[in-house]
Amino acid sequence: MTRTQAATAPEAESTRAVSGLRRAGERLRQGFGLLGPRHGRHLLPAGQLDALALPIGDDGVVAGVDTEGRPAVLGVNRPTPYDVVLIGGLWTAQVLALRTAATGARVAVETGRPQSWMQMVHAMGGGQNGLSVYEVGRVPPQGASAGTPVLVVRDCGMRPPRGRVAAGPWQSVVTLLPYLSPVAPRLLRQARLTGIQRVSPDEAAELGRTMGLSRTEVESLPALPDGVTLWCTDRDRQYVLTQPTDAEIGLLGNPRRMD
Repeated sequence: MTRTQAATAPEAESTRAVSGLRRAGERLRQGFGLLGPRHGRHLLPAGQLDALALPIGDDGVVAGVDTEGRPAVLGVNRPTPYDVVLIGGLWTAQVLALRTAATGARVAVETGRPQSWMQMVHAMGGGQNGLSVYEVGRVPPQGASAGTPVLVVRDCGMRPPRGRVAAGPWQSVVTLLPYLSPVAPRLLRQARLTGIQRVSPDEAAELGRTMGLSRTEVESLPALPDGVTLWCTDRDRQYVLTQPTDAEIGLLGNPRRMD
């Protein structure tokens, strides 16, 4: 190699490096990012897309299993107001409250029968670990946020008064009704989700007219087993069986409609 060639070799290498940097910069400007390892592309024919699935449902609280044994999930922690009405038993409301608290949300219970909730409060650390109980009309502002979502459970009998704490961003409200009452139509109209457990034939017929249930659904309501809930939205209906864990049975007992 001549002296001239030796002098120009570093310049050529420098030119190639600058050119490579320019090409990388151009890719970044076009949104392609940095070059990674060269691997074969992972391709899937369009006809096989339906085969892709996750073994879990939506993000939320597992309320039980559907008729095909798949997890049925209630998305109670959300950035928009969410009102739920449960026409059923205290047992189901308490399981939902317990499982919601287990997700890291805070649960505020407004109730006229605080003694029915004290066992849960004591089991969860005296109200310091996500569940607090208040008298009717005494629920303070909860300060819900994305980091600390809140579920308010209103266990106020057949004629619950209008709540001081309403549904809002990251704060859902579940209103428990043991049976239908004169205030039920108003609550059902504002609810985005309604759960119905075993009711009388007359109540089933009234719910069928109010909610547009099918004849089969109306006829099923008086015969629903303990632990089964028909969850309804404007467009969907789903029967869900709430299966308690051993810990939930030890704390709350077996599923039951009556309290």
